[in-house]
Amino acid sequence: MRAPLPTHHSVVVIGGGQAGLSASYHLKRHGIDHVVFEKNRIAHTWRSQRWDAFCLVTPNWQCQLPDFPYAGSEPHGFMPREEIVAYVEAFARRTGVPVREGVAVTRVARRDEGFLVETSEGHVTADAVILAVSAYHIPKIPAMAAGAPKGIVQIHSSAYKNPDQLPSGKILVIGSGQSGCQIAEDLHLAGRTVHLVVGSAPRCPRFYRGRDAVDWLDDLGQYEMTVEDHPLGEKVRGNANHYLTGRGGGRDIDLRRFANEGMVLHGRLTGIENGRLTLADDLARNLDAADAVYNGICALIDRHIAEKGIIAPEGAHYSPVWQPGEPVRSLDVEAADITGIIWSTGFRSDWSWVDLPFLDETGYPAHRRGVTDVQGLYVIGMPWLWTWGSGRFLSVGRDADFVVDHLAALRANEMGSTPARMAV
Repeated sequence: MRAPLPTHHSVVVIGGGQAGLSASYHLKRHGIDHVVFEKNRIAHTWRSQRWDAFCLVTPNWQCQLPDFPYAGSEPHGFMPREEIVAYVEAFARRTGVPVREGVAVTRVARRDEGFLVETSEGHVTADAVILAVSAYHIPKIPAMAAGAPKGIVQIHSSAYKNPDQLPSGKILVIGSGQSGCQIAEDLHLAGRTVHLVVGSAPRCPRFYRGRDAVDWLDDLGQYEMTVEDHPLGEKVRGNANHYLTGRGGGRDIDLRRFANEGMVLHGRLTGIENGRLTLADDLARNLDAADAVYNGICALIDRHIAEKGIIAPEGAHYSPVWQPGEPVRSLDVEAADITGIIWSTGFRSDWSWVDLPFLDETGYPAHRRGVTDVQGLYVIGMPWLWTWGSGRFLSVGRDADFVVDHLAALRANEMGSTPARMAV
């Protein structure tokens, strides 16, 4: 039986993933009393919301949690799901995180000069709160899903595990972001016939001119570009990730090649009514746009190589291996022998349990580099919190360091002392 929950902590961290654990690491360095609440288990999302064949899209060397970089034998490999979970758990053990698993936070509100945190184990107060719960809270399935035929199996991509969980027949995957494309590939490699609804997500080469494209982009400083320096500004946070995979040692995902091999590609889904899909006439445009981004990345790398005088193998830009024919604008699900639908349509945020005025007009946390306008309230672990690497193992530790430094300075100012750092 574990010890009762203390009634007060200097800092409450909510979320036991890599962001919350990184915050705990830096809080310990500063000698700041804190607790980490995780409503499930450490690394829950990696453990339960990824399919069986899942592996990292970014190379292992980008796993750089604070003072705990990847130390395995394959820095340019791609860890499978079980190894990702083991990496996060090992970091938690090494850090000695004061985490309380199985404790759900149900409300955060103001309390005098600090905060009231209501949990499934009781209420505590805190001087500061760090929200380390990302922005992906509730699987998003459009209301149009109700128009699918009765008896069709429908799941969200976060619930997909493997092809065997789906009934025999053809499978419709809706959404061509990273998850949608990789799940479509997983089904395709298992010999299933896949219908894929293709959206506007861009794609990226896996390897180009002798190296992983991620290595080249890192050399170019792309992962260090801040949200304030990006041409799109804060709008970049809404961009879809490029699709590619680390599976099988890493490779491109080429939807045109899949089409040559029997995958059926469609334009965007605009509606489902009485078991019939309505599809947009934008497949060719979406494929062309994804390929344009792919070749744009190749061109960026070419310029870098030329400007720096780097000796590298020649590389060919992508040329389409397949072109769509007459678009299918309407498809009867049952007549097409589609027995299952996977909605790879992302997530929506749910901040309803945070009873504080910290959201902007769009419902997104208003912050600068994780520091909100509510004094003592912070957010970390979100895509493009500060840089492209913020939502990855690469930079989440640095974001946590900045946030905790800000928090420690605020505490020191209030107490009239100098913030101290302690070794972990």
